[in-house]
Amino acid sequence: MHRVLITGAAGDIGGRFRELLRGVYPVLRLSDIADLGPAGDGEEVDRTDIRDLAAVERMMRDVDGVIHLGGIPLEDSWENILPNNIVGVYNVFEAARRQGVKRVVFASSNHAIGCYPRNRRIGPDHHVRPDSRYGLSKAFGEAVGALYADKYGLRVMCIRIGNAADAPANKRRLSIWIRYDDLAQLARIGLEHPDLHYEIVYGASDNASNWWDNAAAYRLGYKPDGVAEAHRRAAMDREAAAPEGDLADLFMGGPFAADEFAGDLARLLKS
Repeated sequence: MHRVLITGAAGDIGGRFRELLRGVYPVLRLSDIADLGPAGDGEEVDRTDIRDLAAVERMMRDVDGVIHLGGIPLEDSWENILPNNIVGVYNVFEAARRQGVKRVVFASSNHAIGCYPRNRRIGPDHHVRPDSRYGLSKAFGEAVGALYADKYGLRVMCIRIGNAADAPANKRRLSIWIRYDDLAQLARIGLEHPDLHYEIVYGASDNASNWWDNAAAYRLGYKPDGVAEAHRRAAMDREAAAPEGDLADLFMGGPFAADEFAGDLARLLKS
């Protein structure tokens, strides 16, 4: 990897990746419609809107690998999710194919499987159960990645990110937390592992109460440094002060699953 493109580089994770990957690759091309500030050493700043395929294709020129973080980062209306997270992710993969990009790391989300109850333990082979329009868009992105890996030969990693933060903020996040440097490690595996074809991995640190089987990530060499249990007391204190709610507490997706819920709860919890 010589030139790596990071979309959504002005966001929380994008900003951390800008710091953590500086110097790892000779050139970081940083793209966002939000202000990125001036380019530093080894950086190129780009303001491409991922909803515009022609512009995205221009952005991909001379790029070796992509970390795609761009789009709407939370639940939103379908009118906003569709152009940014559905059309936008298609544009990224299609432009990468047209420009001969070797690899794409797609920032998926735990919300692609957020309607699983917390008493289950699941791996990447379990079918998607999105908890929101946002989660649906991430499941779509995983499917687009599979298409472009199998049919067009891109090497693709989809990371179902739990909660990227310096420390887990509550009880649920003790199970899904990932430290930023662990997430950057996964992204580097996606960009560099010689045997990668198409993989779905979970973006989680070393969490004793993890709901996910992350054997695929460990098989590729992932060695997380973050230990969620070291933060348990502070996380549970914050949970007591601001509980997510009884319904949210049943599902992996928490409040994303609880919002607008009108389904058959008993049947869902047994499935």
